[in-house]
Amino acid sequence: MSYPPPPGGWQDPQSSPPVDPYAPVDPYAVAKSPYPQPAADPYAVPGGYPPPGAYPPPGAYPGYAPPTSKTNSLAIVALVLSLVGFTSCITAPIGAIMGHVARKQIRETGEQGEGMAKAAIIVGWILTALLVALIVFYIVMIVIAVNSDSSSSSY
Repeated sequence: MSYPPPPGGWQDPQSSPPVDPYAPVDPYAVAKSPYPQPAADPYAVPGGYPPPGAYPPPGAYPGYAPPTSKTNSLAIVALVLSLVGFTSCITAPIGAIMGHVARKQIRETGEQGEGMAKAAIIVGWILTALLVALIVFYIVMIVIAVNSDSSSSSY
């Protein structure tokens, strides 16, 4: 029993004789496209433009960006010393003082790093205040321990 041909005009690939895949192919033969050639380029630009070379050549590419000003090294050292003050406690006031000096240098020279210097000042003085409060607390505890009445023991 045979079926009618399918609609749409296409053929069953099994109905045509098989092609030998090992047959030699002429490399100089012009391949024919199964699709019709377009009538005209749909993206063609209408006339009216000047011929090539009528415009001046494009300008040069921009160079590298101008170098940014460097960061004040004293501000970096001040911030590091203030942050090390979390563990050593003695470097915190040194970092705060160096932060003040760095801010003065930054205002005079226009370098970067004002935020680091300001952070060094804030962290340094806060840690210094905590250190002073801790020392005062220890002194008060020692005075209380020395002045306590130890003669009233029940022995």
